[in-house]
Amino acid sequence: MPTPAPSTEPVIRVQNLVKRFGAQTVLDGITLDVYPGETMVIMGGSGSGKSTLLRTIIGTHRPDAGSIELFGQNICGLGEEAMNEVRKRFGILFQSGALFNSMTLAENVALPLREHTDLDHEIIDIQVKIKLELVGLREHADKYPAQISGGMKKRAGLARALALDPKILFYDEPSAGLDPVTSAQIDQLIIALTKQLGVTSVVVTHEMDSAFTIADRMAMLDRGRMLTINDRAWYERLRDTPKDEARSLPEEHQLIRQFLRGEPDGPLASRRDEQAYEEDLFGLTPDRVTRTPSLEPTRG
Repeated sequence: MPTPAPSTEPVIRVQNLVKRFGAQTVLDGITLDVYPGETMVIMGGSGSGKSTLLRTIIGTHRPDAGSIELFGQNICGLGEEAMNEVRKRFGILFQSGALFNSMTLAENVALPLREHTDLDHEIIDIQVKIKLELVGLREHADKYPAQISGGMKKRAGLARALALDPKILFYDEPSAGLDPVTSAQIDQLIIALTKQLGVTSVVVTHEMDSAFTIADRMAMLDRGRMLTINDRAWYERLRDTPKDEARSLPEEHQLIRQFLRGEPDGPLASRRDEQAYEEDLFGLTPDRVTRTPSLEPTRG
């Protein structure tokens, strides 16, 4: 059963959200509440809809049905100017860091302050140093993105996301492309910032080590549907359920357990086996596809 909702009002409220691209329904009736100060991890396999959900929440995509409220305001009908005002209240860490290569780290972090505030140059410089210090990069302020590692780029992107003192931070695959040690450092930075600044964090990831480290609650997506939302302890119990006991669980719980454990056998694997490879590849039924290789082997 889902965890009972906290007594406070959610800072993010998604209700019956539908998003389509052409004939494909990518998000199918998603409902999700995120509460102030918590870290919500949104997870799921490739193509489950988690990145589309994030982009729809931040206003990059417009939903086809349903509603999204940020800070108590329905953003679905907002024009671009009004949406930009809302965006000033949250920050985003993109997968690559999305830094401007022609700018130093300090200039990247300063950009939102120069674009969206009337602060004096001296005050902006102080703010930039504070944000870079928060992520451990103050001594690298004058370096360019090409001069730093992937993990440092992620941290610099996070410093820029913090520039306007947001109430919500969105993370899109923060551990993607990082080695295990750097990934663990990013996890600890997310935890520290959440505690120090009191921000609400929404983290999209399929890295389970990271998810179980940072999450207060976790949401599992599959094929554009929300399977369940629950606290980390519930997912830990499901992950640690012995295999013999897991066979008696509902299929959706078995699917979640397989994903959490990264096991090759289970409902996810069975689903893929049932799908005809030839039909998926060519749009043809299996008996219409030749089994002859396209190239003759050159070696015996």
